[in-house]
Amino acid sequence: MIYLDHNATTPLDPRAYEAMVPYLRERWGNPSSPYRFGGEARAAVERGRERLAECVGCRPREIIFCSSGTESDNLAVRGVARALRPRGNHIVTTAIEHHAVLNTCRALEKEGYRITLLPVNQDGVVELKALEASLGTETILVTVMHANNETGVVQPIEDIVALTRERGVVLHTDAVQSAGKLPRRLGELGADLVTFSGHKLYGPKGVAALYIRDGTPLWPVTTGGGHERGLRAGTENVAGIVGFADAARTAFEGSECEGRRLRVLRDRLEAQVTSTIRKVRINGAHAHRVPNTSSMSFRGVDGESIVLGLDIRGICVSTGSACSTGDPEPSHVLLAMGLSAREAQGSIRISLGRETREEAVDATAHALAETIERLRRISSARDEAE
Repeated sequence: MIYLDHNATTPLDPRAYEAMVPYLRERWGNPSSPYRFGGEARAAVERGRERLAECVGCRPREIIFCSSGTESDNLAVRGVARALRPRGNHIVTTAIEHHAVLNTCRALEKEGYRITLLPVNQDGVVELKALEASLGTETILVTVMHANNETGVVQPIEDIVALTRERGVVLHTDAVQSAGKLPRRLGELGADLVTFSGHKLYGPKGVAALYIRDGTPLWPVTTGGGHERGLRAGTENVAGIVGFADAARTAFEGSECEGRRLRVLRDRLEAQVTSTIRKVRINGAHAHRVPNTSSMSFRGVDGESIVLGLDIRGICVSTGSACSTGDPEPSHVLLAMGLSAREAQGSIRISLGRETREEAVDATAHALAETIERLRRISSARDEAE
C-alpha cells in the first residue's frame, strides 16, 4: 500500500505507542482519584501538558485536553460566544473553514448570533481588507484556520492578529493541519485560542488540545466535574495524552527538516503530474502551503472515480476532508476559491508523510496519469454514445 492521505490521519509513532502501553496495562488509574494509583495517572497527564506547552510555547495551565479537534473547535467558538454574549453577538469566520467551525457557527446563528463568512482569493487566502471591514463594535470573535485541510494553504494569522488585537476581538485558529508541519511554535502565532489534534501528527486518535491564552474569556461547553480547570468535564484520556505529547514533541522538533524533505517530494509529484496530464490545476499553487499537501483538479473526470481507480492499485488518496466522505456536494473550499462545481468534483487531495519516498511519488504520478487517461476515454465514449 502507498498511503498518501496523511491529512486524514497519520500512523501512530512507535515511540508514542511504547510510551502509552504502561497506562493501558498497569497504570490505568483515574487521574482524579486521591490515592497513589490515581496520582500516577494525574502525574502522567500533567507531564503531557508540560511537554505540549513546550511544543506550543506557552504555560502548561494554558493547555486544555479534549477528545478531538472538533471538540476543541466547539469549545473555542461556543465558549467565547457565550462568555462574551453580553458584549456582542457578531462572529467572523471564513468560507473555507472545517465543518467543525462552520457548522458550529451555523448552530450559533440559530441562537441569535450574527455570522460573517469572509471570502478568499483564487489561491484560497483570506481577504484582509474584507476582514478589517467586517469588524464592528458587536464583533466578539474571529475564527480563521491556520492551514486548510484540503489545499494546505496557510493563512496570514500574524496579520489577522494585528487587526483583532487593535479592535479587542478574540482570535481562534484551527491549527490541526499545521501543527508539527511548520517550524513556527503555535503560541508564537499570537492567536488567543489554538486547536491541535493528536492523530494528525502521529499521535493516537481520541485526544486533542486547545491552547487558551491566559485572560481569554471562555465558558465550558460540557458540564460535569471540575476537570481541566472546569472548562472541559470528563475523565482525561491518560494513555492518549501520553502518546499525544510524545508524538507532538517528535513532530515539532523535526518539523523544519521533515518539511524541507516533503516539499521536495510534493513539488516532484506536482511537476510530474502537470507535465504528463492535460487540463490539470494545482489548487493554491501560488500561495504559502504546508509542505506535504497538494490539491489537484482534473477536467472531465470525477474525483471519487480517481480515488477508486488509485485504490485498486493500492494507493490511498482522498477527494478532500475525511469528515466529508460520502457527501455528494462539491468541496465548499474549492467553490470559495472560484472553481466551478464540476471542477471541484474533479479534485483529489494528496498528502504525504514520514514514510513517503521518491518511489511512492513516482509510482503515484504514473498511476494517476493512466487512471485519468482511462477515465477520460470512458467519459468521451459515453458522450459520443449520447
